[in-house]
Amino acid sequence: MTIFLIGYMAAGKTTLGRAFARSIGYQFIDLDFYIEQRYRRRIPEIFAECGEAEFRARESAMLREVGEFCNVVVSCGGGTPCTPGNMEFMNSAGITVWLDAGIDCICRRLLEARTRRPLIEGKSAEELPAFISSHLAERTPWYSQARLRLCADRLESRQQIDSTIAELKGLLPEL
Repeated sequence: MTIFLIGYMAAGKTTLGRAFARSIGYQFIDLDFYIEQRYRRRIPEIFAECGEAEFRARESAMLREVGEFCNVVVSCGGGTPCTPGNMEFMNSAGITVWLDAGIDCICRRLLEARTRRPLIEGKSAEELPAFISSHLAERTPWYSQARLRLCADRLESRQQIDSTIAELKGLLPEL
């Protein structure tokens, strides 16, 4: 089985995905890292060299590649579901889980890691909530196509991660 984790940046897809995969004995794949390894370039470099349209085409191709693997948890980039055809593919190839984190939670996480997120680089703490709210509203129609939805606000400690893993396992009785 393939489990695709989708959601906004800083929702916890990598944090939860890595721990969840380990807990069920699956391989974990971070799609952004997979793309960077394949193209031997960091995502911002691919964007700069090829443009967003070409990056999204490559991302879609790599998504389909990892979607053919067995027993994997795939952490998708925040924009992955928004490319036409990607949600349909993920829903047909496995189980999609929308990690839905609140705006306050996302802001706090992004402010802690702001230098690593080109999309929000240069945004002040005051500008961030409005930007996230607007951007998240644009992406919600895609995210809401996921088969499952899980609150991802509680991923700050080992105990919270373990609790969220147990909740996710409860949503996936076939595991």
